[in-house]
Amino acid sequence: MVIPAEYFDPISTLMAIEKERCTAVHGVPTMFIAELEHPDFEKFDLSSLRTGIMAGSPCPIEFMKKVSNLMNMKEVVITYGQTEASPGITMSSTDDSLEQRVSTVGQPMPHTEVKIVDPKTCKIVPRGETGEICARGYAIMRCYYNNPTATDKAVDEERWLHTEDLGTLDEEDYCKITGRLKDMVIRGGENIYPREIEEFLYTHPDISDVQVIGVPDVKYGEELMAWIKLKEGTNRTPEEIKEFCKGRIAHFKVPRYIKFVDSFPMTVSGKIQKYKMREISTKELGLKDAAKIDTA
Repeated sequence: MVIPAEYFDPISTLMAIEKERCTAVHGVPTMFIAELEHPDFEKFDLSSLRTGIMAGSPCPIEFMKKVSNLMNMKEVVITYGQTEASPGITMSSTDDSLEQRVSTVGQPMPHTEVKIVDPKTCKIVPRGETGEICARGYAIMRCYYNNPTATDKAVDEERWLHTEDLGTLDEEDYCKITGRLKDMVIRGGENIYPREIEEFLYTHPDISDVQVIGVPDVKYGEELMAWIKLKEGTNRTPEEIKEFCKGRIAHFKVPRYIKFVDSFPMTVSGKIQKYKMREISTKELGLKDAAKIDTA
């Protein structure tokens, strides 16, 4: 095992891969993006790489393809899970097709049950339909330490862990993540999943990274906002981004607000903190009064 630095640094990681001839590299999506987008990326010899794991947060399909091709990680896989599941729930395999490995989070781990349920009724939804991902098996935690209230909310009487993640299961049990239950935006009665819009915006040639959130709105309850990190040396306006969306996604899915940033608030492990983005955006846009409006 090679540990390049005390904390993540793209250059330290790329140097270590080249020097130590590493065959696998693990990380969260923001780490791989930082490596791929670094101006010196092409100077490093990554031919020794074969595989690795991308996990920790939703993995953009476009970047999974780039990792597979540009970093020589032809057998890269995705793991999905939570700490409460010790921590894996599903995982793709090196034997899976590229499409299965870049567009799904694989199949349930051995001895692990997965079901997709309606968040309101807890009834299993048909294959292919979006619902909350629930998991059960030996790896699921027994409880939160000294917190029975939180435990009862997360794990039901039949020992199913309610992840609060939204996803689908296909006929072969491959799982796709469509978003977080608490991140779902309800705009004028329309349920909008930020992950769908993020995946679309990743196809823009000048966008390096993007996160979509909901912000308060007096008329619609919530409106969409996109925080966008552009590729180095490129410039775009909010109007140009909106024009890129028009006619390609539903009009109500086009972000009303667009903010260009150099980075996103995140944890030390690289997970995006969308709640902080909402707090910052609500303050900057002057939407505090809208945020105070009670909704049913």
